[in-house]
Amino acid sequence: MHPPSRLSVRAAAAAVHEACALPFPPSHAPHHRELAAAVASVERACRLCVDVKATLLSNDRDKRRVVEKNDQTHVTTADFGVQALISFELQQLFPSIPLVAEEDSTFLRSPDADAGIVDSISSFVARNVSNNGSPLTHDDVLRAIDRGGREAVSFDSKPATYWILDPIDGTKGFLKGNDTLYVVGLALVVDGKLAVGVMGCPNWSDATTIGNKEDESAAACHGDGMLMVSHVGCGTWSRPLSAGIGQFTTPLDAWTRCSVDPCSVVHMARFCIVDSHTWDMMPLSAHFDSTMDESEPRDENKILLQNSCGGSLSKYLMVACGRMSVFILLARAAKLLKTWDHAVGVICVEEAGGQTCDWSGKPLDFAADRTGRRIIYPTGGILSTNAALHDKLVEMVSENYK
Repeated sequence: MHPPSRLSVRAAAAAVHEACALPFPPSHAPHHRELAAAVASVERACRLCVDVKATLLSNDRDKRRVVEKNDQTHVTTADFGVQALISFELQQLFPSIPLVAEEDSTFLRSPDADAGIVDSISSFVARNVSNNGSPLTHDDVLRAIDRGGREAVSFDSKPATYWILDPIDGTKGFLKGNDTLYVVGLALVVDGKLAVGVMGCPNWSDATTIGNKEDESAAACHGDGMLMVSHVGCGTWSRPLSAGIGQFTTPLDAWTRCSVDPCSVVHMARFCIVDSHTWDMMPLSAHFDSTMDESEPRDENKILLQNSCGGSLSKYLMVACGRMSVFILLARAAKLLKTWDHAVGVICVEEAGGQTCDWSGKPLDFAADRTGRRIIYPTGGILSTNAALHDKLVEMVSENYK
């Protein structure tokens, strides 16, 4: 990518500061500038997702531009476009901070790629990116994607500073005709510690329901979107996404502080798991049966398992804002857990008053992958919950996990 001039970088930084009013002052937040830039980039990325989804649902040609990767997960023009957009914008302001992200351009550069897919990605990026310089070329977009790829940077064992990006968590839901929640997730690690997090959920609304799958209609989940931000020591906050492209100025009173729910009785808590898991796979099933029917009387032998209509990051989001009490995930040998599926969720839950750990009670180690910072290896799985339930649940999980 073309190196930005000092003038363009300074102007971009000033625009970010003016547009993205945060709910706490810079004097309380050492990474205020980085968070403001992350907010602006994630908002633009959410608008890109909305644009792409509208096209996918209305255009059969674009439906074919959905790639199945080697691990049988899917990637779309939105995944590539979000990664290119956020990578480009962060590189303009923070050129020395590397990016760890999910995608790379290997498929896009291959002979098997649809001839128009790079055109489509570039078009969506150009419509949404903040760029005061020359128009982006296809090569600029591909290089921006690769800046987050596995070959882009190599770490050592020392604590590092870097961004972690999941361009779309919940791509499977994104591809559905309904409005299953999907999340753009961006975190900043500073000297080995989670410092900043931003989650954008374009189809969230206050009407979003949780509970019986029969209640999870498209109407229930459709809305104008939500942004959740977190800064170490400053809490977790949320507000609606801005009204539209180019309209990012937000009043301070739009922010609401997020708190995990206060439930302190395990069988009264609201649990969620990922769609590919069942309750009998969880160690807690040795103590409790489960139901997804909210109308059933609650008793001490059965917990309420609720559907949060989305991927892993949407579960963290639900815990951080108090809609869910517990998110529990089994780590399976056949599927490595990626840092971008968890990092931003962890800081948002913890700054909202919750705790996240592995099934032995240890904090997640985001530097376990010493050279790539792309994989985590939690013992047993992941447990994210409010502080009131944490110790009891760790005890119950660890005594039944082998």
